[in-house]
Amino acid sequence: MAGAELRLGPLLRYVDEHTATIWVETDRPCEARVVCDDGTATGAARSWQVAGHHYALVTVTGLRPGTATAYRVTLDGQDVWPLPGSPFPPSLIPTPSAEDHPLRVAFGSCHWAAPGPDGDDPAGPDALCALGRRIAAEPDGAARPDVLLLLGDQIYADETSAATRAWLAGRRDTSKPPGDQVADYEEYTHLYDESWLDPEVRWLLSTVPSLMIFDDHDVIDDWNTSQSWREDIRATPWWQERIVSGLTSYWVYQHLGNLSPAELATDALYAAVRAAEDGTDALRAFATRADADPAQARWSYRRDFGRVRLLMVDSRAARVLDEDHRAMLDRAEFDWLRDNAHADGSFDHLLIGTSLPWLLPHSVHNAEAWSAALTQGARGPRWAARGERLRRAADLEHWAAFPGSFAALADIVAAAGTAPGAPATVLVLSGDVHHAYTVEAGFPGRPLRSRVLQLTCSPVHNAFPAHLRAAFRFAWSPPARLLGHLLARHGRTPRPPVTWRKRGGPWFGNQLMTLVLHNRTARARLDQARPAPGGAHLVTVLDTDLLADG
Repeated sequence: MAGAELRLGPLLRYVDEHTATIWVETDRPCEARVVCDDGTATGAARSWQVAGHHYALVTVTGLRPGTATAYRVTLDGQDVWPLPGSPFPPSLIPTPSAEDHPLRVAFGSCHWAAPGPDGDDPAGPDALCALGRRIAAEPDGAARPDVLLLLGDQIYADETSAATRAWLAGRRDTSKPPGDQVADYEEYTHLYDESWLDPEVRWLLSTVPSLMIFDDHDVIDDWNTSQSWREDIRATPWWQERIVSGLTSYWVYQHLGNLSPAELATDALYAAVRAAEDGTDALRAFATRADADPAQARWSYRRDFGRVRLLMVDSRAARVLDEDHRAMLDRAEFDWLRDNAHADGSFDHLLIGTSLPWLLPHSVHNAEAWSAALTQGARGPRWAARGERLRRAADLEHWAAFPGSFAALADIVAAAGTAPGAPATVLVLSGDVHHAYTVEAGFPGRPLRSRVLQLTCSPVHNAFPAHLRAAFRFAWSPPARLLGHLLARHGRTPRPPVTWRKRGGPWFGNQLMTLVLHNRTARARLDQARPAPGGAHLVTVLDTDLLADG
């Protein structure tokens, strides 16, 4: 009988000076082992089962700071990674150094799976593929980010590719809801296969540590827009299976790898799943509770990289949708964010990751705030119904559509940026909107000690029609800003507690942004994927000092 095989992965997830976690999916129960080529570090874990699939998250110990160590993966003692005949260099575990070195943080969102190698790609070249090719071509590590932040829409459960639609049609009757969208856990696993088995993407994720958070398309477009949206979708016969499967698969494929070994060691659900013959029931019960009550789960998390602090915020599942108490985050989540963003001099840069932009073009911001005010009755019942229809039709569900939460986030950012121990920068990182731009923020009456900017980068791989490009260019124009001002007056919306101005963009294309943070300096570089013989490559379209006047 043949030995166990590697179905998906390895994904290099958590890394610190001495430890790392590596996630794999296998085709049967087995022991997964990670062995470093220099013999200094190793780790092993038994696989665990969910819905007929087998996974392992291996903690590697004994690593040395400031090294980049090649590793291999074995299943029941048989080598399965690197793949035989691989054209790529060995996968590495790069550990941070105790010495003073720049931190390179690459980020982006919205990765629609590429078609097969013989298909035409309607979305253009994939920036993750291009980054993988760049790193493979520069084995000295100069092109390698220290961490890759994927800020949502790692998969598209509601916008499937032609190949996936054909696969779904062979599995069930797609003339019935949810049609050619995914319906259950097995179909979610297919999306991860499609997205992460691309050779360049697979190798990239095996050698660059990654952190992830979901956005709406990981489940469904406009997930948790409003209370009426939630009531309507819960009335459908297919939604309960969809949301439970979506949260279950997110926990398995994305969330676990965001946690440190210490956090994994105290995670009761992780222990229960590993101890069970099949962890499906425990995970599905958890996902059901998490959907019914956001307080049952915390998807947000904190990571410290030396003197850089990252707070990754769940701006989807933690929402409060009761119209009288509408909030992007519930109270406990805001308390967590406020406590961890407190500037006490222990970090030089504060990064707040949120899949949805906090600061939009002023015209769009005012339109979203106007819709929220109408829906809450600022102009009476008739306008309230119109406001809800507009909110759902035009996807008006960013931070601006939750005015109280927008102001609360502004207060958290301002408190960090004005504190005696303020960092050099407070950087809000976001995606979602299928283009890139940079804005700088200020707070009237609150002199800043930090530079406060929002850096938005999207998509990694997706299409953006020409008419929407034109719309976003218009959104930044003076006439659009005037129109937004008129909407704000009609909705009687309060003046925002923050001012902002565009420093750069909009830029359109498949792209990744990279921060280079060193002591109290900060630079940002925007790279776009362009077609080239032999595969996509990255072209730099922006390289700027974030502390310089823009």
